[in-house]
Amino acid sequence: MAVDHIRYDILAQEALRGVVQTVLKDSAKNGLPGDHHFYITFDTRADGVRVPQRLLAQFPEVMTIVLQHQFWDLVVNDTGFEVGMSFGGIPERLAVTFASIKEFVDPSVPFGLKFESLAEPAAAEATATPVATVPAAPPNAEPAAEPKQARTTPAIVAVPQTASPATEPPSDDGPHKPAGGGEVVRLDRFRKK
Repeated sequence: MAVDHIRYDILAQEALRGVVQTVLKDSAKNGLPGDHHFYITFDTRADGVRVPQRLLAQFPEVMTIVLQHQFWDLVVNDTGFEVGMSFGGIPERLAVTFASIKEFVDPSVPFGLKFESLAEPAAAEATATPVATVPAAPPNAEPAAEPKQARTTPAIVAVPQTASPATEPPSDDGPHKPAGGGEVVRLDRFRKK
């Protein structure tokens, strides 16, 4: 396999994290426009992330926050953002780096980005498993599960949202995980192999 000296995977991931940064900067300056709100899932153990100890005990690996109604003092810089939020009625301040973000979803549109950790090229080649050839399924058959493989590129996720008045909006007294799924579009499908 050829060595990617340009590291398109890193460039693509940085560009997509730039989308998150731009959206958050605009929201910090102008507030959330319309019905837009954000679910942000991040790695609580990543360098530069600051989470109160009591929340870290509850969420030792990943945490999802909702920027919608009850947040304040959103400050965005080149490496991440800080925000004040209430957890169980207790105000706290979080610092999240862009590099620690695993998912960014705006269900009002719907739009979402899912980031995966990037491996070094040698490590990625060593851990990559060959992709098995899957025979074509009959037209009415259920889609087959895609074979597992090591990924080094971010996935772009479109999260469908149905207009259902019966759904209850999430409360803002704690971290939440967005419901729903979506089709994961893998950028490496378009890469020559």
